[in-house]
Amino acid sequence: MSSSYTSTVTNTFTITHARHISAKVSTDLRRMQRFYDKPSSQKIIDFEEEIAQLLKNGYLDTVTFGFKRDGQWIEPTIRYAASELSYGIDDTPGTISPNADVSRAAFYSYLTYSEKFESLTQQEKDDFKKTLPIKRGYADEPSVSGHYENDKTYSSGDRSLSRKTLRSY
Repeated sequence: MSSSYTSTVTNTFTITHARHISAKVSTDLRRMQRFYDKPSSQKIIDFEEEIAQLLKNGYLDTVTFGFKRDGQWIEPTIRYAASELSYGIDDTPGTISPNADVSRAAFYSYLTYSEKFESLTQQEKDDFKKTLPIKRGYADEPSVSGHYENDKTYSSGDRSLSRKTLRSY
């Protein structure tokens, strides 16, 4: 006599999972603030909530935070890319370069939305954006002065954010 068992696992990505991931981004931004006095504490709180809501709904593609000079991202800049796959890696946040030259540079952030968000009607997009603490306009993405290196992955539930840090040549 033999028997077999079948098991199905369903993971639900909750706001708790999203907040776990966005808190790690917030920690990165607080380290940037400690070294470079930007972004402000209130902006960090707002960015954290924006990322949590976008992740929860599957609407985040990429978000970049850093300094821009002459239309180019410069070090220290960090870029996050959302994925609906988690590889079980949940790194500790941090490791922001403390000695970059940010003279004549401004803090800047740039966000792109997922295909899921882009498939919404314009009214649905507008309604969702009204719930976010950050009001974003439209702009071209800055070019890069240097190259990005993959260095961390933050994950919870079945989603993750991979982090790339801009390095000077």
